[in-house]
Amino acid sequence: MIPEFYMNMLKEQYSDSDIKKIIDGYSKKRKTTIRVNTLLSNNSEVLDIFNKLNIEYDHVPFYDNAFIIKNRNEIDLYELDLLKEGKIYMQSLSSMLPPIIMEPKEHEDILDMAAAPGGKTTEIAALTNNNSKITAVEFNKIRAEKLRYNIKKQGCSKVFVLEADSKKLDDFFKFDNILLDAPCSGSGTLDLNNDRTFKYFTEKLIKKSSETQFELLKKALTILKPGKTMIYSTCSILSIENEDVVSKVMKQFNCEIVPINVEGVELLPTKIEGTMVVCPNELYEGFYIAKIKKKEV
Repeated sequence: MIPEFYMNMLKEQYSDSDIKKIIDGYSKKRKTTIRVNTLLSNNSEVLDIFNKLNIEYDHVPFYDNAFIIKNRNEIDLYELDLLKEGKIYMQSLSSMLPPIIMEPKEHEDILDMAAAPGGKTTEIAALTNNNSKITAVEFNKIRAEKLRYNIKKQGCSKVFVLEADSKKLDDFFKFDNILLDAPCSGSGTLDLNNDRTFKYFTEKLIKKSSETQFELLKKALTILKPGKTMIYSTCSILSIENEDVVSKVMKQFNCEIVPINVEGVELLPTKIEGTMVVCPNELYEGFYIAKIKKKEV
């Protein structure tokens, strides 16, 4: 049962038909998806093993190294040596989108501002062939250890884990590319099949998340080099955590939206043209992504 406060928020932002799609998406069992870790393996090796084990899969339109598993669940995949050896990584398709859209380059100084548990960090390392310097920030000590574990397991040799509050990073730091996958309410990941899904989902959490996101994005644009781009993303579909945050911060900086176009992804309407709100369904979590360029001074 969706809380009344949340239904009211959805009605303020979306049409009845969009709300129906969102609620239908919350009720779907999401398929298991994996990313091939190209630092330790390749599609040929992984798919050869899948075929021998009769693991059925579909390709992902926006990422050659990602696959949708058709006849196995996450628990089944835990037994695979491929997973134990770090050659594949279980990751939601929505979570794979921000590193793809940020287009990281080799030899860049890259910042991941909320990095744990490391899915996007290690994806960036793979996309840059271990040839970029990545600073992965995590404030929570336990989550930082999990981050270090995943980085080592996947052979990411040029990632430095910094235990710190990203909001308080020194303005002396400057980066060529930044990923801010901001802490959020998780409104895009709600599961109507789980009785506990709304236990911690509150108006207070949404408001607090929005305030934190605003401070994090301000810091990100402060330490992003002029002429460079960054990604702001959340696993929320609420404008208070997404477009409203982006619009508010952009008024304080000389920057612009870089339009995003990803094929094969079902989208919801967004207040800011060129940004994207992914609709929750059986393949994707609800997700927001904006690509922002800091203009030259």
